[in-house]
Amino acid sequence: MSVPEETIAPFHGFGLGLRIPHFQNYLTESVPVDFVEIISENFMVAGGRPLHVLDEVRERWPVAMHGVSMSIGSADGVRSDYLERLKALADRVRPLWVSDHLSWSRVGEVNSHDLLPLPFTEEALDTVCANIEHVQNVLERPLVLENPSTYLTFADDQMTEWAFLAEMTKRTGCYLLLDVNNIYVSGTNNGFDPYDYLAGVPAERVRQIHLAGHSQGRGRLIDTHDEPVPDPVWDLFARIYPGLGPVAAMIERDDNIPPLQDLLDELDIARRIAGDVTAAAA
Repeated sequence: MSVPEETIAPFHGFGLGLRIPHFQNYLTESVPVDFVEIISENFMVAGGRPLHVLDEVRERWPVAMHGVSMSIGSADGVRSDYLERLKALADRVRPLWVSDHLSWSRVGEVNSHDLLPLPFTEEALDTVCANIEHVQNVLERPLVLENPSTYLTFADDQMTEWAFLAEMTKRTGCYLLLDVNNIYVSGTNNGFDPYDYLAGVPAERVRQIHLAGHSQGRGRLIDTHDEPVPDPVWDLFARIYPGLGPVAAMIERDDNIPPLQDLLDELDIARRIAGDVTAAAA
């Protein structure tokens, strides 16, 4: 298996997602963020206002691209037409990196529009690594993958999720987007200790952190991205941040989106915690 010669340099900063209700803020105000993250699929179009806004934004802030439908775990591979459009956008944006999720959502012509979980087996690992190698060759850059939020485990699992991530990065040279809320949600739902997870993650491969909120479902936490970051997620962030080195951290909100200032206030909490734990560790 080939590993990309290109690497992704660490980037230290605090950012937000670029969402439609805040387009005008970014076009007309001096928004105090170090980078913005876009949902790739929202801009994989030939033209229109979204691309115009993106062109304006990327002149002022570094941009990270984050996708939701690559389906890196599909047994029949990643769609070539999707990769062509994704590469065209990456060539246009010249992002910090291109990320997506460790999940699957499509087989054949059927697309679930959900980020479905993978079994943590050797067979699934082989499939994911082969797909990552193909994607990295097409995009001509290393890929960044986000740990999933899950609501079940598989009886055939042969390793922990964090062991799967470690082996995946070792084989392919890809990097990680560590969603701290997903660790808390999956740990609560599936009965593992989030601190065991943090200890097993290859910290040197982490380039970005997502911080988000969740909702209480019937017997399960649901990764809804519609609430402020709760205290248990802040506690996990404080635990892992000092061991990561330079990293990009952001607040992720995709529903019940508040005014931009509310998210900036929340981002200031992330800055304060990061500063406090870094000083304490020095």
